[in-house]
Amino acid sequence: MAATLTGDLPLIYDALFAAFGHQHWWPAKTPFETMVGAILTQNVSWTNAAKAVRNLEDAGMLDPRLLAAADTPEIARLIIPSRYYNQKAERIREFAGVYVREFHADPAAMAAVETGELRERLLALRGFGKETADTILLYACEKPVFVVDAYTRRIFSRYGLLPEGASYDLTQRLFAENLDPDVELFNDYHAQIVRLGKTVCKKSPLCDRCPIREVQGTLRCAVGRGEGS
Repeated sequence: MAATLTGDLPLIYDALFAAFGHQHWWPAKTPFETMVGAILTQNVSWTNAAKAVRNLEDAGMLDPRLLAAADTPEIARLIIPSRYYNQKAERIREFAGVYVREFHADPAAMAAVETGELRERLLALRGFGKETADTILLYACEKPVFVVDAYTRRIFSRYGLLPEGASYDLTQRLFAENLDPDVELFNDYHAQIVRLGKTVCKKSPLCDRCPIREVQGTLRCAVGRGEGS
């Protein structure tokens, strides 16, 4: 199967790129904005998270030192569109404190830390799961770590490249072991998957619009064959 996967994953990306074009993700002006956005987008659409980011920016609060020194309610009132704003405000405040104390609010200093060590440090923060940590590693620190989300598991299990209910780690290994560790590729590949999951490979999929179905080889979608989801 490994040889098949090695060939299938680049073909899938090429098909998605041809269908959707480059996704230009993550939409942020600075690495720190990306880091904050990764926290804000937990359990909510990017549209709502982006509103919260803009509120912080408009209030002059999109600054690690200001956020680290702020009271949680002060942050929370600005990020209400992101849902769970009290929890997220505390997470942002704590993360900003670590970013200032340990990395001197310098994205280059943070990115200079070995990937595994930095990932463990992020995962040790309250409320930081693997997706949030890996989003920061890839999109803010430019480290070749593939980000996994629910769309990834849904799409690639439907195409038989993952078992149904595959874990985060198993899903991540699929990409890490069968693609070159390329930051730009991992960046846009994840964004392409999100685009496909939102617009085509939904819970009730629009299989006739799926660009992956055109990929030749061993790929077969279980939903497209009417064999369940």
